[in-house]
Amino acid sequence: MAHKVAREAQKLQKSPDAFRTISEVSAELEVPQHVLRFWETKFKVVKPLKRGGGRRYYRPSDVELIRGIRDLLYKHGFTIRGAQKLLKEQGGRIDNVDAMVSAARAEGNPALSQSASDGGSGDPLSGDAKAQLRGVLSDLKELKEMLA
Repeated sequence: MAHKVAREAQKLQKSPDAFRTISEVSAELEVPQHVLRFWETKFKVVKPLKRGGGRRYYRPSDVELIRGIRDLLYKHGFTIRGAQKLLKEQGGRIDNVDAMVSAARAEGNPALSQSASDGGSGDPLSGDAKAQLRGVLSDLKELKEMLA
């Protein structure tokens, strides 16, 4: 019994250079495993090693990249497309997300047009598009009243 407890404690103190399983990455970054698998499909730079049975093993660089993606999406309010574009512009690397986002905002980076500085509630519609939608909404309301 004591041997099992010692092994569990040893697992918790992995080397910083050790590979991590999807469950370890999920717990460390507080992101569900299915989200990590989804991000693999959306961000081609996330490529964990896959061993027998499809088990994923994440390198320390993979974990840092995923941490950066998580921050772009959850902390800075980027859409997946906006994060993909910024990541592409950075050559698939994320060193310091906060500095990268600040610099991109200062440059007026179009990747940020889909993520607002107020947490992602940016409005991608132009004034003309809004006016057209209001007109369509008005027409639909009139039709609904006629049917009632």
